[in-house]
Amino acid sequence: MNVSLILNHYQQPTHIIGIFGGFTGRYIVEELRQKKIKVTPAWVSEPTRINIFINDGAEEYKLVNPGAKIDDECKQQVMHHLQCVASGDYLAISGSLPPGIESRFYAEIIELCQQKGCEVILDISHPVLRQLLELRPLLIKPNDDELREIFGLDVSNHQQVREAMRTLHQLGARNVLLTMGAEGLYFSDGEGVWFCSAPKIALVSSACAGDAALGAFLSKWLNKEDVAHALALASATGADVAGSAGLGKLQRTEELLQQIQVVQL
Repeated sequence: MNVSLILNHYQQPTHIIGIFGGFTGRYIVEELRQKKIKVTPAWVSEPTRINIFINDGAEEYKLVNPGAKIDDECKQQVMHHLQCVASGDYLAISGSLPPGIESRFYAEIIELCQQKGCEVILDISHPVLRQLLELRPLLIKPNDDELREIFGLDVSNHQQVREAMRTLHQLGARNVLLTMGAEGLYFSDGEGVWFCSAPKIALVSSACAGDAALGAFLSKWLNKEDVAHALALASATGADVAGSAGLGKLQRTEELLQQIQVVQL
């Protein structure tokens, strides 16, 4: 959802297909529709989760709920809604796997998209990501913690990043956007690796920042614009969101762009 909101901010139309429930789910769907974003919900009885991020000025604490349990009827709704994807479309799969859904569900969605000629972008933190690379997604967006936990890869310096990118491509990833918070971003297309610095900000909340970076990157990269420009916008947008509550108003992005440098390694 956050990826769609950022793409909408950059004048890129999207269609959200997601699982919603209860008051929180109805509220989110209504807010999206008021923003003129197309949304097709699959409904469950339990409420959409609320996660809490607390910043005490020195540390950030995260209280992340597992979310509503998903039944077979809801899964069937999701697959039915996804029948609308077509050749030339891009589907970004974001978020964690809710209770009641087996990891195989990711593969079923990807296989459906492949049958219809739709490219898939993965921004998930589940260990199944390693197996899903065999299906050769267009792009994955791990962070440094996920690389360490899922793939056993350390990325403490440029050389380790290059080696990690090589491993991810060998496993099946066609393109990789690696987000590292205040340490910046990396991108690899299998032929080159780029590094993008992060602007200096006062952190308010890291919630949504990775989603914001991905949405901004896709708004340029999927339109075949320069990789360096796409990375810089991703870094600035992610930082703007990290310095705000929620997605914020995205009013500092242009200012933050002036602090950013992009180099090809």
